[in-house]
Amino acid sequence: MRENTRKILVWLPSPIGDVVLCTPALRAIRRHFESSQIAFFARPVVRELLSPGAFNDIWIEQKTGNPLAIAYTFSRHKFTHAILLKNSFGSALAAWLARIPHRIGYAREGRSPLLTQKLHPPRLPTGKFKPISMIDYYLAIPSALGARTADRTLELSVDSQDDEKLYGKLPELGRPDGIVVTLVPGGAFGPSKCWPSERFAQTADRLIENYDATVIVSVASNRLETQIAKEICDSSRQRLINLAERPLTLGELKALFSSSDLVISNDTGPRHIAIALGRKVITLFGPNDPAWTETGHNDEIQLIGRAPCAPCRKPKCKQPEHLCMQAITVQMVYDAAKRLLEK
Repeated sequence: MRENTRKILVWLPSPIGDVVLCTPALRAIRRHFESSQIAFFARPVVRELLSPGAFNDIWIEQKTGNPLAIAYTFSRHKFTHAILLKNSFGSALAAWLARIPHRIGYAREGRSPLLTQKLHPPRLPTGKFKPISMIDYYLAIPSALGARTADRTLELSVDSQDDEKLYGKLPELGRPDGIVVTLVPGGAFGPSKCWPSERFAQTADRLIENYDATVIVSVASNRLETQIAKEICDSSRQRLINLAERPLTLGELKALFSSSDLVISNDTGPRHIAIALGRKVITLFGPNDPAWTETGHNDEIQLIGRAPCAPCRKPKCKQPEHLCMQAITVQMVYDAAKRLLEK
């Protein structure tokens, strides 16, 4: 088949962190199929995250999870190839029902018979999945298609209009001196990934006192994270900017990270956004193995809470005390911030 006759569907993953971690794979697919038409299928939030971008030609918005309805949408586009970065059974079923001739993805979730080209995720002798970076996990798919996959760099872009809107909402960013530090104290995975609120507040105080920092608390617009932001701001001796009170769009959030001198984050999706935008990042790890999200970013310091029960990979801590996250002290985070800011 000539390259310019291929019509390639790429079904993107759902979690924000995974979307960012698959950007090296998306870049490899675009470069390998340079003259082919590439369509991305995803929820609107994923489009907002990856835009502006040059990895695809068209977007198809996912409006339902029904494989029959999705297959009908796919069949109208007459795709020749389906690259399934999403691991679900439903994604493979929809591509099969749409009679897309070539369907590649991981043979898991019982979908092996629905794929024409299968990859098998590495496993430990126990049968559990082997911890490898999701960057390499996703890159294995274009590699199996013959693409060059040596470039593991995460990649996102910021729309200039979002920059302008951000400074309209946060005029404090226009200060000619001082630094900007963004805190990410939440996490969609669950509370087990969250560093204590009072420690975020104490770290913010020290950065303001010693670096004249503008500190921004970035949280999602849900009840739990709104409460976390309030706890941090109430515990701090200084004035912090609480984004629960001044919410940003995803595009504006990218602009904020791009304007930040330092991002201090739990192990959650916004951490990957900051890395993809080339920021200096401190990541606080507790219940999850850092190997799953290793990026090789030179300007990241990982602080790992050592505990006998870690990594447990549980969304909610089952111990009487949250030992792993409590093992990370304010002094450890401040020292890491000092190293990065004075690097």
